[in-house]
Amino acid sequence: MSIDPSSIPNFGGGQPEPESGPPAGPIIPDQDLVKQLLDQMELKHVVDDEGDLAAPWEQFRTYFMFRGEDEQQIFSVRTFYDREHSIDDKPRLLEVIDEWNARTLWPKVYSHTHDDGGVRLIGEAQMLIGTGVSLEHFVSSTVSWVQASVQFDKWLIEQLGLAAEVDGDGDEKPGDDEA
Repeated sequence: MSIDPSSIPNFGGGQPEPESGPPAGPIIPDQDLVKQLLDQMELKHVVDDEGDLAAPWEQFRTYFMFRGEDEQQIFSVRTFYDREHSIDDKPRLLEVIDEWNARTLWPKVYSHTHDDGGVRLIGEAQMLIGTGVSLEHFVSSTVSWVQASVQFDKWLIEQLGLAAEVDGDGDEKPGDDEA
C-alpha cells in the first residue's frame, strides 16, 4: 500500500508523486507504513535496539510504536524531550504542562523524575488501530502529532524563558544531529 502524498500536510520540502491510489476501506498500519510516511516527510529515522522506529531531533526524539494484539492494538507516538529540569523546578514545570494539556489535544505531556532527581518530559498521542483505520486519518493524525511534538518544544522554551539556552532557531529536522 502507498500513501497519497496529497494527504500529507506540508511538513518540509517537496512531496513525491503517489505510487498508486490509496487503498479502499480500513487498513491496519504497520512500521513499514510509518517509515514510508517519514520518508515522504523527509524525516530521518532509525530503528532502535528494541525494534521501535524513532525520528531524532537535536533536543528530543520521537518514537512510533505498535503495542498490543489483534483488536486491542495501539499505535503510539511518544516524544522524549532530552532537556533535563531540576526537581526544584518541577512545580513550575507541572503548571506549564498542565496549561499545555488543557489547551491542546496532543501530545499530552507528563513528567518523569529519574532516581538522580532530574525531571524530563514525555509527550504522547495514541490511536486504537486493531479494527482498522482509514489511511487518510492515520496519515493526518501521525503528521499532526509529529508537528505538535515539535511545537511543544518551542512553546516550552518560550514559556520557561529558555531561549538563551537554545542554539539556533529550533527548527531542526530529524537528522540534523547524529542519533
